[in-house]
Amino acid sequence: MANRRATANNRRQSNYVSQYRPGYVYGNTVRQPEVEPRRYREAEQPVRRTSSRVRKNRKKALFMSPAYVTFLAVAACLAVFVCIQYLQLQTNLRNQSNNITVLQRELANLTEENDTAYNVTMDSVNLEDIRNKAMNEMGMVYASEGQVVEYNGPNSDSVTQYEEIPEDGILAKSQDLSKEN
Repeated sequence: MANRRATANNRRQSNYVSQYRPGYVYGNTVRQPEVEPRRYREAEQPVRRTSSRVRKNRKKALFMSPAYVTFLAVAACLAVFVCIQYLQLQTNLRNQSNNITVLQRELANLTEENDTAYNVTMDSVNLEDIRNKAMNEMGMVYASEGQVVEYNGPNSDSVTQYEEIPEDGILAKSQDLSKEN
């Protein structure tokens, strides 16, 4: 008898569960409840007649005078012209930028070639051979102490010679004042 009561209680509880909340079903084949869309009745709206004043205002709003149409056409043409000029400036800028890039590459290549040629030239010159040839074959000698004359020259790069330089290399001598006393 206790068993019957437990079974009856279980039935009541399962009815309660199925009535008020759906039972949980495991897996991916759970049926989705079908919900019917609500149907709204389209309420028929009575056709309202607009007044003549409203119709006149609408006509005036839609009407464009020839002056307004001309203004809009000129404004549209001006906008197109400005856009075309902008695109041309942008294209010119891009072309000049590309030209600058090409010229910079060319400059880098020429600088590299120049540096290479300079280094080859400097490596090919042996200063010791030049000194030996100048001293042995051409008779060059190093300057002695009295032969070097230093002076403050003008700021320009050229010097004008007005007289011949004497053989001894001394242009003017100052008197030795210590001997006179």
